[in-house]
Amino acid sequence: MKLTDSNVIRFHLQVLYGISIKSLEKKRERLMISGSKIFGVPLENLPRCYIPEFGLVPCFLVDACSFLLERGGTVGLFRKPGCLARIKTLRAKLNRGESCLSTALPYDVATLIKQFCRELPEPLFPSELHAAMLKAQSLPNLQDRMAALQLLSCLLPARNASCLHYMFDYLAKVSQRCSENLMTSSNLAIVFAPCLLPPPNTTEMSEGRLELRVLVLRTFIENPHLFGVIPKTVIDSMEYLMNFHFVKDVGSKSRSKKRHSFKGMRSVKTVPLIQGGSKLRPPEQSHGSTSGDRPTLRRSLGLDCFPNILLFRTYMPSADQSFRPAAALLDDVIAAEKKLNKMPQDGLKR
Repeated sequence: MKLTDSNVIRFHLQVLYGISIKSLEKKRERLMISGSKIFGVPLENLPRCYIPEFGLVPCFLVDACSFLLERGGTVGLFRKPGCLARIKTLRAKLNRGESCLSTALPYDVATLIKQFCRELPEPLFPSELHAAMLKAQSLPNLQDRMAALQLLSCLLPARNASCLHYMFDYLAKVSQRCSENLMTSSNLAIVFAPCLLPPPNTTEMSEGRLELRVLVLRTFIENPHLFGVIPKTVIDSMEYLMNFHFVKDVGSKSRSKKRHSFKGMRSVKTVPLIQGGSKLRPPEQSHGSTSGDRPTLRRSLGLDCFPNILLFRTYMPSADQSFRPAAALLDDVIAAEKKLNKMPQDGLKR
């Protein structure tokens, strides 16, 4: 298994919550369609604008939500439908690239947002994640439900995640004015469930399954700050696994090198047996080593490269003594070395 964000998240979901996820199908890259059509067009073909907090979001969605944010106190926003004739006219103008939202009515613009989400060729929540999200919402513990849904939101494609994050952030602001518009997070989740989490078949349209879909959206509307955010525990575990794989790879490489070097040494040191006798031992080397002999312990440790430690000790000032001239220090060093050279001889004489 490759160590990626998605694989680590899937691992956490499987181990902690028993949620297995089908791999998202890689969609074929569509040809970029030139034009200004808005409805029924894939996200990658829509004109998008970059918002630092969310990423690339369709321009129509930004304009429509900004328009409605100033009119967030409208009673029954997103629940009351707009006029079909006016909506048809607005759709035609938008598909021609005309800016017409500033003169529209709030109910008409709210209906256009729902139609935009519902008519996308692929739902903003991929169908491969629907079963996992419903299972996460069915967990008995509230904290587990929140954590599992947060992890699942991190598996969305980037363009879907940016669009949904912007939507949930906007809907959270609308629900904060529920005393004026009477649209709580539950009411908004009921309205947007067919647009964002549409049931793929009739078996998923039971009352219990539909209620789970509403609860999933309600969780995201009430907690937009958690959407698409990888928890710190997952990041820490991912760093641990990366370090573990690195150490493991280094260890395997070092073991392979040691194994090869051991084989080489073994082949060199092997001495054949003589009939009727024991193994021949190589002759012992003398202590006086030449340039071609095996390096001594001091040379192998690189100790001959270290400067004389007496020089360092001499240069260190004492409490009642300042730095002395270099010539005087050098004389002290030479005298100390001579004294050390005489000490073994005196010991032998005794």
